[in-house]
Amino acid sequence: PNFIKSPEDQTGISGGVASFVCQAAGEPKPRITWMKKGKKVSSQRFEVIEFDDGSGSVLRIQPLRTHRDEAIYECTATNSMGEINTSAKLTVLEGETSHWAFGPGFDQFFIHFGLYCMSFCLQLDK
Repeated sequence: PNFIKSPEDQTGISGGVASFVCQAAGEPKPRITWMKKGKKVSSQRFEVIEFDDGSGSVLRIQPLRTHRDEAIYECTATNSMGEINTSAKLTVLEGETSHWAFGPGFDQFFIHFGLYCMSFCLQLDK
């Protein structure tokens, strides 16, 4: 197998969202798995979203926890020809102020959605 898209290091805010993208090619088509500290990711806060064509997936973590989620996340692509690994680091900052306030007449706008969209959309666009 070979990687088409590898996850990139990210910095998130506690309470927010982080997402990593991993995509691989090969014959036969490789299977993507995600690991954290040598163990397969498993938590209600971790969601693996598979690509429709099966070539990759997005690891989405929400809500972020400062000490619990800071780690190296590893993407592994495996098929009968072998296995390859790539990884990315997640840094989680304390988020004391989780929103911005816009002028009169506007509700408070939560920064988390904007950060998620920027991170997720930009990674998928690369």
